[in-house]
Amino acid sequence: MKRVSFVILCVVALVVVVISGETCMVEAVTCSPIELSPCLAAIMMPSQPPSAACCSKLREQQPCFCGYIKDPTLKRYMNNPNIPKVASWCGVAYPPKC
Repeated sequence: MKRVSFVILCVVALVVVVISGETCMVEAVTCSPIELSPCLAAIMMPSQPPSAACCSKLREQQPCFCGYIKDPTLKRYMNNPNIPKVASWCGVAYPPKC
């Protein structure tokens, strides 16, 4: 009986590990500023509301914002005052400081 309980415990532990691994894979984001290209029209013309594709990409790339801001190559683009406005329009928080 003890052996069966131990085997069941091991199976449960294995399932928890597998599920946890899948959760981590789902949450992983590949930071790629080119992914924000659907937002270009809304950023360049602030009177134009962002598209659904733009808002989706902003939500997806939100964990990357500070990395983009800290990148010397991207910093000047990320400091565009229209980017926080577009993010706000989409309901995405834009970091005030990183």
